[in-house]
Amino acid sequence: MAKTKIRKKPMSEINVVPYIDVMLVLLVIFMITAPLLTQGVKVNLPQASAKPMQGHERKPLILTVDKQGLFYLDAGEDPSSPVGPNTLVARIAAVLIHKKGTAVLIRGDEGVPYGRVMDAMVLAQKAGAPSVGLITKNPER
Repeated sequence: MAKTKIRKKPMSEINVVPYIDVMLVLLVIFMITAPLLTQGVKVNLPQASAKPMQGHERKPLILTVDKQGLFYLDAGEDPSSPVGPNTLVARIAAVLIHKKGTAVLIRGDEGVPYGRVMDAMVLAQKAGAPSVGLITKNPER
């Protein structure tokens, strides 16, 4: 009997096992790091090149923090007079009760300490605002 050599054909399939291993390692890394990235206060800060927000159904409620850290609300008898924290919470709550879904936006002076803007956000949240936005001006080019 003659021995016949059996030639093996070259394998033309892609070995995907290493790709699956890499994918699983990346999945584990993302599962571990994702909860670490979502801690803190939820704030949507606009980017410098961001487009303006789409118009709301209702006029937003604007809370202004001036350079001295005083609060002004564009709702009430005199929008140009400063409002105390308790009055501010009561007015925002009243607007949100009568006009559900009204957006609350904070406009802070660039010279005001960041903590004072955070105080305004906390007061708006205390009044029942589901989310608070920040107003900025477009950068000059």
